Amino acid sequence: MTETAHIAALPEFGLLRLRSLVRLRWLAVIGQSLATLTVQFVLGYKLPLSACLALIAVSAWLNVFLTLRRPGSQRISAQAAGLLLGYDVLQLAGLLYLTGGLENPFTLLFLVPVTVSATSLPLVWTAALGLLALACASFLAFVHMPLPWPDNASFGLPPTYLIGTWAAIVCATIFSAIYARRIAEEARQMSAALQATELVLAQEQRLSALDGLAAAAAHELGTPLATIALVAKELKHALPAKSRHAEDIDLLVSQAARCREILTRLAMPEQLSDDMYQQVGLEAMLEDMVAPLRGPDIEIVVTAAPADDGAVPAMPVFRRNPAISYGLGNLLENAADFATTRVEVAAGWTAATVKLVVSDDGPGFDETIFDRLGDPYVTTRPGYGQRAKQAEKGHEGMGLGLFIAKTLLERSGAQVILSNRKFPLKGASVTIQWPRGAVDVSKSP
Repeated sequence: MTETAHIAALPEFGLLRLRSLVRLRWLAVIGQSLATLTVQFVLGYKLPLSACLALIAVSAWLNVFLTLRRPGSQRISAQAAGLLLGYDVLQLAGLLYLTGGLENPFTLLFLVPVTVSATSLPLVWTAALGLLALACASFLAFVHMPLPWPDNASFGLPPTYLIGTWAAIVCATIFSAIYARRIAEEARQMSAALQATELVLAQEQRLSALDGLAAAAAHELGTPLATIALVAKELKHALPAKSRHAEDIDLLVSQAARCREILTRLAMPEQLSDDMYQQVGLEAMLEDMVAPLRGPDIEIVVTAAPADDGAVPAMPVFRRNPAISYGLGNLLENAADFATTRVEVAAGWTAATVKLVVSDDGPGFDETIFDRLGDPYVTTRPGYGQRAKQAEKGHEGMGLGLFIAKTLLERSGAQVILSNRKFPLKGASVTIQWPRGAVDVSKSP
């Protein structure tokens, strides 16, 4: 998985565009203005109108200043974004102070800056903004101007109700921040992991393109190489038998023949483009994948047999598919890495399905991360660059291999099931099952 390492780093928090914050603040300015004017002139409630409009105007002038000073597409630092969101919290607190404090139902708007921070800024800024919002809410519970009410009548909520409102704001702020941050984190991880997957597919496409270029080069070089071989043979016949150049001519002829053999092998992809060469039996495909992994330390056993369902259908024939090859190859490599002495690959098929089970006798999947297996960046291995001195006999990983393998196999139509082997056996087991019609090309014309 080292080929994906350089793109797997997650995008950092704190890369908000200035335009996004400016637009959100314009929305707040419009909403606050409409609410203030509606309460004053439509409902007839008496507000400290000048002070309210002055606070709203400060936000409007701040937006104008930021728009003129910096381009809206610029990404601002976490510190700048945190300070701007902190201003929004304080500006809202000022308006609520003038209009009833915690008795004002618009106190729930404290959630907005904290939620924006949770999706975009580092955790420390989200925590700071959350504490600032809760401190303002606590202050407004005790210190504020009266809530506007018709006919200058006084309005007051019971202390118990105010405590409940304060508790609701605290709970909503904490829950919204945690939930929004978790969703943003998963979206970022999925985006980076899908980029890694696309890189793997692009690599396969580049390899296929190189195969085509090699075949084209072999075809183009064939004629001049044949001419060289022909001229060398004619020179050999023209020279005396005991000429001092005879050995050189023999060497030239032999090297020309060797080049012809190499070019013939390079030209094979062109021949393999025929459907006949693009098809491979299930057992042969597994043996090709397993062969490079076999060694003195790990025994890899491949068994292939139809299921005991009465009928005996023929072995399925697969089309050579880079996605299936990479996905299965990755699972086999993982099994060989974690196995103690043995890896078993069992292939079975019926008239309707094709099933593979890859199991090993290693420690098995970690129960603490079992529910998240197959998600990106889930691994028990040390990450790249960590504990390098201890990694000689251990395993390194980024938690992308299983995700990419599972994604590629599922794109080919497979269902992938991860589990641990049943007691008394130990180790991990991965079951891959396709509808036979999705992969078997043996009956295609």
